[in-house]
Amino acid sequence: MEQLFYIGRIGEKEVLQIEASSNEPHTHDYEELLIGMEGELEHFIDFESGHLTAPFISFVTKGKIHRVKPKIKDGKSRIWVIRFRSEFIPEITFHLYYYYHFNANLQMQPGPCFNEMVSLCELMYNETLQDDPSFAVIQHLLSALFIKIETERKRLETGDGTIAKTQNITFKNFLKILEDNFRRPEGVEFYAEKLFMTSRNLNLICQNILQQTVSEIIETRKMIEAKNLLVSTDKSISEIGYELGYNEKSYFTTVFKRKSGQTPSEFREEMGKLIS
Repeated sequence: MEQLFYIGRIGEKEVLQIEASSNEPHTHDYEELLIGMEGELEHFIDFESGHLTAPFISFVTKGKIHRVKPKIKDGKSRIWVIRFRSEFIPEITFHLYYYYHFNANLQMQPGPCFNEMVSLCELMYNETLQDDPSFAVIQHLLSALFIKIETERKRLETGDGTIAKTQNITFKNFLKILEDNFRRPEGVEFYAEKLFMTSRNLNLICQNILQQTVSEIIETRKMIEAKNLLVSTDKSISEIGYELGYNEKSYFTTVFKRKSGQTPSEFREEMGKLIS
């Protein structure tokens, strides 16, 4: 996806188009949130199929193999589709990976809370229709939407322990420590010591949750912030690299290109054109 952010709706017409298309399991390089107001959704993710009836929430993290099949129910389908790149809201992206790992789908209850979520979607959509839409406004609205979803999720949880499993608690604590320290040039041992465990065990947990090593997750978080700084500030590439723990501009550029397929300068130029 080239845009930083996209929001649109799936209605009856779009459902019929999806049904007529070749809709195979796939991955994508952006995050996707579905808010189902009417209709149904068949969702294949984590190698299992699930079925949701509106109202529902479904979130697909970047890189997950999945397939969504929206369906018409009682002649209707209304689903908000929100897609965004991880650098759009970098401060909460990694927490989304935790919250939605093996918990992609959430059956909601009709009522004021869900209606407020829909209203936030409408506000974001209306902002994109402005002659000069504000990305800052959309970022705040999107963050508020995820906060609402997580608040409602906690109310609906049965407490049977999926999220409370030891590995997931450890992973969540790792993300909290990472958020406070990712700008520092620290490696696996630093985070393992903070969690009172071995580097090997922390790597095993991260591989299980995100299919990445601790070093890869640290690097990914740095790159998300690098992209955010390249888009939102006028800092030089050297300054951004140094701020994120890379003492040499050349090494920062090498890592950035390996992770993103572009140099920092190329990325900044591309995003500048998209935003303008």
